[in-house]
Amino acid sequence: MAYVKKLFDENFLYYASYVIKDRAIPDVEDGLKPVQRRIMHTLFEADDGKFHKVANIVGSAMKYHPHGDASIYSALVVLANKELFIDRQGNFGNLLTGDVASAARYIECRATPIAKDVFHNPKITEWVDSYDGRNREPELFPAKLPVVLIIGAEGIAVGMSTKILPHNPLEVIQAEIACLKNRKFSLVPDFPTGGILDASDYADGQGKVRVRARLDLSDPKRIVIREIPYGTTTESIIESVEAAARSGRIKVASISDFTTEKAEIEIRLQRGVYAEEFVDALYAFTECEVSISCNLLVIKDGQPVLMKASEIVRHHADRLVDILRRELKLEEGELKDEIHARTLERIFIEERVYKAIEMKRTQEAVEKAVIDGLEAFQKEIKREVTLDDVERLLRIPIRRISLYDIEKAKAEMQRLNARLKEVRSHLAAIVDYAIAWLEGMAKKLGAEWKRKTEVTRFGKVDVREVAKRDIVVRYDRQTGYLGSSVSTGESLFSISSFEKVLVIRRSGMWSVVPAPDRLFVDQGMLYAAIADKDSLADLVFTMVYREAERGYPCIKRFRIEGWIMNKDYQLLPEGAQVLWFSPLPSASFTVAYEKKPKIKIRQETFRVEDFDAKGIKANGVRLAARECAGVEGDPAPISPAQTAEIQSPPELFDDAGKPPTRAGTSSAGAGKSPARPRTKAGAEDKSAGGAGKRGLLARAEKQIKDDKARTRRTPAKKTEPKASSASKTRKSSGSGTKPPKRKSVDRK
Repeated sequence: MAYVKKLFDENFLYYASYVIKDRAIPDVEDGLKPVQRRIMHTLFEADDGKFHKVANIVGSAMKYHPHGDASIYSALVVLANKELFIDRQGNFGNLLTGDVASAARYIECRATPIAKDVFHNPKITEWVDSYDGRNREPELFPAKLPVVLIIGAEGIAVGMSTKILPHNPLEVIQAEIACLKNRKFSLVPDFPTGGILDASDYADGQGKVRVRARLDLSDPKRIVIREIPYGTTTESIIESVEAAARSGRIKVASISDFTTEKAEIEIRLQRGVYAEEFVDALYAFTECEVSISCNLLVIKDGQPVLMKASEIVRHHADRLVDILRRELKLEEGELKDEIHARTLERIFIEERVYKAIEMKRTQEAVEKAVIDGLEAFQKEIKREVTLDDVERLLRIPIRRISLYDIEKAKAEMQRLNARLKEVRSHLAAIVDYAIAWLEGMAKKLGAEWKRKTEVTRFGKVDVREVAKRDIVVRYDRQTGYLGSSVSTGESLFSISSFEKVLVIRRSGMWSVVPAPDRLFVDQGMLYAAIADKDSLADLVFTMVYREAERGYPCIKRFRIEGWIMNKDYQLLPEGAQVLWFSPLPSASFTVAYEKKPKIKIRQETFRVEDFDAKGIKANGVRLAARECAGVEGDPAPISPAQTAEIQSPPELFDDAGKPPTRAGTSSAGAGKSPARPRTKAGAEDKSAGGAGKRGLLARAEKQIKDDKARTRRTPAKKTEPKASSASKTRKSSGSGTKPPKRKSVDRK
């Protein structure tokens, strides 16, 4: 095991470090992964202005990349499809349809002028040995733009991953110019596939964006998708539309794909469905809207670092100034060397210094004669003459000396001095020079790189709101089953396939389940509703129960705010029994106590609003230190619909002056059960006692008979509310009958 531990500790760390730094994560300096850097280096080496077979480039890149031709080929195709650094010729695939590229032997590529301007400068590039030591490759390119933001990146390493979205090159350049001018700037992604972007949660590269397809709604009976979201293809969008249609979430007559160079997917709608009504469902249930999370992880100074887009722009602004300074310093030195060489050459030829070497017989004598001849012109030379300078002068051929053009030499010296002066002025104002370089690069990119993705803000389409609530949930009191497949019993509410159902059982157990087909919840279910956290957060439940040990009555008020799907939760202490339950914010209940000698108070009435709501895991509050015989309370609805019926005030007449139609007496109310009357519980569990206890027991037996009668759909007689003294009592008319005529009322 010690060997295995050592092997794991050492070799695995080496492997993890290699994958992170040398394969999956791009470097912030040049924005390239190692394989991309080696591909660009190979293209620069082979550059002669002509196209090269991709197979040849892949083979040459294998000198630097040890992971085979497949990884090089796929990386080259991806980089070429960015269309910025590699010119393409042939079939490199299609970003819109997802079609793959042709084989490497059939397609050609070359480096673009932009790539040479941004990356290629061998004189200031740091070089390292290749993996086999036979060649030299760049450690990092001296990139003058934040390439990692322009082309984006995606990679998975050991224990980390990166997801960088592409940005518009012109906008990145403008942001870098604003940074150099100490102005505020911001960046949002731009995608080659177009679409509509909501970057309100982009968080400077560490958040997420939502992208929608661009839809053509000019025809009310069809929708044409003109642009698709980033990361999708026309094929994946069509598959998502077909899947949504098969599941019944959207209604589509046909779908056709006419995509060529631009996306064009035609969706024809069924009869009775119109484009404006169909759009939200299309965004909610298909890939016409996608959410893309970002994770801007890069390699910086040899370490993986999370950065923001603005931080990368600032880092590259400083790096651009440093690279341009190094280039100018290098050019300044080259110009000085060139001016020095041209000055020595002019003096050597014009002043005929070469005549002094005619009689010399040794190399040392020749060199000394040249140095002595140039000594008289030291003020004009301004630099010490070295043996290398003498060697260069001695290599000048006789033909060149005889054809030496003095005027041409003077013009060349003027050009060199003017350029040297210009370079020194750039070095004195290096920031302005950097801004000018960026502006020149923006002109080179031109109008071809205008933004393709429209930036706007749009609301999030809630799937639950778009989905139709066409699943009717019913509850059968006799069998104790709840669900959409239950054919008997009462209808509680309608839900969609995306919604969940909260169920509270008479045992004090509650759970949240998906829309059930047929779920056994036992007889006497206390409550069922759609499990929506926003609506449940405002709802306070009240439960009165009897303790297991002493039989004392307790009350518990609570909210249901969070849950795990399909997990059962207990509301009561072990052995306790539910006596009364209500979801109403205001209600009253009466507690009957066991008969005790010398105690006259046999029952007490309480109101639920007098007690505070506590956490759902807290125990209830004891109502009295007396044994409870039973509880009688206000009507207890078992669904939100019944709650609304109880809370709504009764109306004697409608707007037309007619008696209102009540559930259970008209056709509209068929299938609905009236809210349960004042409930009683607990008396049947104890032996016969005093008069109060016997009254509760008798009422409980009567309530059970009434419930059974309602279950058999026996029409129950309804007592209408009494009218005021100015009118007589009316009865609501049954289905298909006319209401009684109004009679005159003696108001005396």
